[in-house]
This record gives sequence, C-alpha cells and structure tokens, in this order.
Amino acid sequence: MAGKWQAGNLPSELTSLVGRRTELDEIRRACRRSRLVTLTGVGGVGKTRLALRTAADLRPEFSGGAWLVELSPLDDGVLLPHAIAGALRLTDQTTRPMTDVLAEHLSGREVLLVLDTCEHLVDACAHTVETLLAAVPGLRVLATSRRPLEAAGELVYVVDPLPVPTEDARDVAGLDAVALLAARAADNVPGFTVAEHNQAAVARLCRRLEGIPLAIELAAARLRDLPVEALADRLDDRFATLETGAGAAAPPWHRALRTAVGWSHELCEPAERLLWARISVFAGDFDAEAVRQVCADERLPEADVGLLLDSLADESILTWLPTGAGERYRMLDTLREYGAGWLRVLGEEQELRRRHRDHYVALAARGAAGWLGPGQASWYDRMIAEHDNLRAALETALAEKDARTAVYLAGTLVFFWFGCGHVKEGRHYLGQALALDHEPGPALVQALWADGLLAATQGDADLAEARAAQCEAAADPGGAYAETCARALRASAGVIRGDVPQAMRESEHAYRTRWSDEGPTLAGLQGLLCRAHALTVDGRVEEAIGVLDDLRALCDQCGEQSMRSHGDLLRGQAELARGHLDAAVAYGQAALRAKRRLHDSFGIGLTVDLLAVAASAAGRAERAARLLGLAKRIWSTHGRAQADVPAWVAARAECERQARGTLGDDAYREAFRTGFNSDIEAGLAFALEPEGLTNGR
Repeated sequence: MAGKWQAGNLPSELTSLVGRRTELDEIRRACRRSRLVTLTGVGGVGKTRLALRTAADLRPEFSGGAWLVELSPLDDGVLLPHAIAGALRLTDQTTRPMTDVLAEHLSGREVLLVLDTCEHLVDACAHTVETLLAAVPGLRVLATSRRPLEAAGELVYVVDPLPVPTEDARDVAGLDAVALLAARAADNVPGFTVAEHNQAAVARLCRRLEGIPLAIELAAARLRDLPVEALADRLDDRFATLETGAGAAAPPWHRALRTAVGWSHELCEPAERLLWARISVFAGDFDAEAVRQVCADERLPEADVGLLLDSLADESILTWLPTGAGERYRMLDTLREYGAGWLRVLGEEQELRRRHRDHYVALAARGAAGWLGPGQASWYDRMIAEHDNLRAALETALAEKDARTAVYLAGTLVFFWFGCGHVKEGRHYLGQALALDHEPGPALVQALWADGLLAATQGDADLAEARAAQCEAAADPGGAYAETCARALRASAGVIRGDVPQAMRESEHAYRTRWSDEGPTLAGLQGLLCRAHALTVDGRVEEAIGVLDDLRALCDQCGEQSMRSHGDLLRGQAELARGHLDAAVAYGQAALRAKRRLHDSFGIGLTVDLLAVAASAAGRAERAARLLGLAKRIWSTHGRAQADVPAWVAARAECERQARGTLGDDAYREAFRTGFNSDIEAGLAFALEPEGLTNGR
C-alpha cells in the first residue's frame, strides 16, 4: 500500500547554481524518458551539483520523494545497499539480503534515488540498480560517475565544462564561466565585478581553466590575495610548465583541473599543504578535534590546526559545515584524491591511516564507556556523525589483517550496531573480524557477545546460542563477564523461541548479579529484560514488575535511556496484562519518547503496537486501527515485524481482530489507511497525545 511519503533528504544549496539552464532542461527530460540516467564527466565539472538541482526540480513528481546517497566515503561495495537504506532512513534487523529489503520498502512508491560518486563502485552500483529497477516499477535513479555504470537501460549524459570566452570576444559577462567566477569572486572580494578594466584577464583565466567549475571556484577563492590580472599571469606560467611536462598528453580538461588544483596547492603555505595531505585519510566529514588528534605532531603543532582549517576553508579546499553538534568540515573528492597523492609522496599514508584508525578505536572505547550513562543521546549523535570514519577505521584494520584491532573495534561498537540501528552492518564487520586469526581473551568475548546479540535481534536463536558457547570457551578462567554475556544470549534465544523455562533459567544469573559493584552492563540489562518478558508471558506479572523496577533503578543510577525505554515498553505490556490501561499507556508513551529521540525504529514499532492494544482494550477501536496502520508503516521501514516473538505477534493479531470486529471492515480499513498514510512524525505525535484514551477516538 503506497502512502504519503517524506519528501526526501536533499541538502539545501549553500551557494547559487550559475548557468546550466540548457543542461538542466536536458537532464530533466532524460530522467523522464529513462529510469536510469548517469551524469558523467571529468572531476570537478559539476555533476553532483547538477544532479542535486535536477532532483530538487523533479521531487514534486515523486510521491515517495527524492533521496541522496553519498557514496564517496564507501570503500566496500557489499555495503552499498546498506548505504542506500541509511539514506532512506530504513533500518532492518532481519537476516534477509538488504537489496530485498530495499525492494520491499520501495515497492508501490514513486521514488528518485540520486547515487552520487559511483566511479569506485561501478560494478556494485550496476548490479544493485538493475536489481532494484527490475523489482520496483516506480523507482528512477540519477547517478553521477566519472565513467558509465554500463547497466541495462542506462542513459548516459556527458556533463561538459562551462562555455568560456573566445580570445577575440568583447562582451564576456554573459558567459557561464565568467558569471561563475564573478559570483564566487564577489563572495570573497565584496564589490567585485567584471568590467572593462579586468574583463580581458577574467576571460583569459576562464579559458585557462577550461570552464571547469571546481577550478574556477578555487581561483575565485584566491582573489582576496591577488588581483585577477596577477592570478591569470601565474596560472599561465603554471599551465605552460605542465604542457611541456608529463601531463601534456592528458586531455585538456584533465590538465586544466590538475593545473588549477596543483596551482592552488602551490599557493598554500607549507603547513596548509601538509594538513591538506593528512586530512585526506578522513572519510566523509570530520571535526577539528579529530584532525588535531590524527594530524598534529612536531611538524604540525596542535595549536595551529584550527587556524589552518579555517584557511583551507577560506581557500575552498574544505567546506565548512556548521551542525547542531558543532563545526565539521568536508573535502571534495577531487581535492581529497590530490591530498592523498601528496600523502603517498610524503611517505606518510600508512602512518596517517593508522593514526586515523587508532583515533576512532579510542572514540569507540569512550562511546562504549559513556553509552550506559547520561550522555547517551549525545553519543548517539556523535557516532552517527562519525559513521563513515568508523567504517574507514575498520576497513584499515581488516585490510592489514590486524585481527587484534579489528576484533576489538567491531566488538566495542556493539552499542553502536545495536543501539543506533546498524545491526546488519555490524554483523558484516564482526563476521570479517572473527574470520581472522585471533587469540582468546576479553576482546574476543566482547566480539562474540556482540555478534550473538545482533543475531538475536535478527531472530536467529541458534546462532545466539552458538556464540554463547564460544564466549565461554574464549573467556579467561572464572570470567564473570563472559558468563553474563553467554547467559544473556541463551535467555534471548529462549524469548525468540517462546521457551519460557529457558529464558527464566538463563536470566537467573543476570538477576542474581544485578546489583554488582561494577555497575550495569548491556549484557546484564539484556538478561533482565528477557526475564521480565518471560515472567509476563508466564502470567507472573507482579514478579515481572519487580524485575523491571530494578532495571529502571539501575538505568536511573547511571542516567541510561535506551535499555530503560525497553524496560518501560515491557512494563507497559505487564500493566496491560493486569488490566491497568492508563499505566500501560503512560509507560508506552514514555518508552516511545525515548525511542523517538534515539531513532529506534524497532522499539518505536513495538511501542505503537502496545498503544494500539491498549486503545483496543479501552474500547477505542478507531484509535487502535489508526495506530495499527502507523505501526505497519513503521515496520515496513524496519524489517521483521515484532521480531517474530510469539507473544508480541499474537497480541497484535488479537488487537487487529478486535478492532475490525468492532468497526466493521470498511471503517477499519479507512482508519488503518489514515494511520499508514500519515507522515510518521505526525503519527507519533498522535500516539503521544495524553488524552488518547479519553477523547473517544
């Protein structure tokens, strides 16, 4: 069933798009004619900018929205479907292939996907795009790549540089290349205009840069330091040197871009050039503190990094990104590649990649320590922002077959994989890390526990139990933590299978050790949740509430929200079991508020189901049907509804039966459709209304 969908995730334009009207018209027509359009052309020619403007213009034609998928930070083509899912805000914790999940999610929708920077993942992009286009009739794809994808049905549009003035041109102001230089120069030199006194130099500069937008923008950034005539003279000298050297055989556009980037590099101060090279190891965007930790040393003092970053941003080498969590920076791929080349020339590439890896290993350790604490929401935001760099750190460790670091990092990130909605990706990296040779010990126990927990989240009871046995085998003698992990995994397997005796037996350890002086652990809290669930299913509701009261106290002691909200969800189910509907709603809404903040789609789906059941029990059948529709919508973005846990599946099925029986088929379908078709945020606001059970809806 297709419903009203969010408009997408296209970023707002930071600067105006100059010219390109003809190209935009042609690309829009191409997208209406072909389901796969690939914009190709030299680096820096403006493919991404054109794709984003085209997508923004076409967005009203797609009820499912237009969605940008940035691929430049991604090294592993296996994770391409995960990157697409992340851009679509789709989480799925089942064991199904992510491409199948994407196809199901997009089915019945009209969606435009913008796959940006595909050239390093051409084969993976071609395969994924062909699969999705075959499965989803309403899907269209607009890709950018330096070379075609060579996928079935692909229409390739070559993006040329901007038109430049001829040598004998007299009126140059109306040409796109000149207009772009003038616009960007005015940003750096207030009042700059193209006039009679400088138009010859401006025209010469644009010709030398072959109309490549990135090259023009780099040149414009230098006009705060040099007049346009001097800039054109310097570039003439630089280009003449290149034309007589090894680069003379390169196509003119490639030479022009390389000239502009190299010339901009030469104009940087030595410290700026060194920082440019070193920050090329970052993936995606990054903050100043990470740069200080990774890039600073005796050659590049930490105290200088902030000013150097500002200088590189002023010179258009970096893009400054103000965010709610602080300032971050990003480098265009072409400039990152140039910096990476210099890093290799300097002989520092391996050392800087290891520094980068070590920084993110340390960040993961701090995040793991702080996750069960008052800063949990901040850690969520921080780790989501650093996702690309965490991937890069793992890829470095795996590429070097550094089993110790790979196992440690993948296992330490269990809070990120589990708590931030990246279960499948976590299992991908854990599987690779655990396949390396490794030694028994705490790091291996942690990685096995992490993989077992993620497997349990996917409903794989058998693998959870297998990882439990491996945890025990890898532990040091008498390892209490390993026992907690192993038993929590076996208790989770019992919950998945509906085996109440197993869940009770294996959660006993977590219950006995809940007040340990060492404080709560994710494994211990998971064990308590399993115990509370088993007690509720077994009809021992008061005992379940006692366990949940202890879990809440443990979480409140350290300010933890995620597992506490899981406890509130189970408390709501327990209150329902004893007929306390107002209490069930209060706990369910408390859980929903926390899960909404942490973007926990699995937990959101369960809490909306709970609130639907409570509404039905209170005789509010229309409200129940509407909430069931909303929950169905949420589960469609998650994966396996109710994780196939028997008690949860049965509760929802009974709620559906009661609501349909009360309303009749037609009224039920209408209310259900209203919930399903609503914007998710509006639907959650409805679910959180305090008067929900008393307003007759």
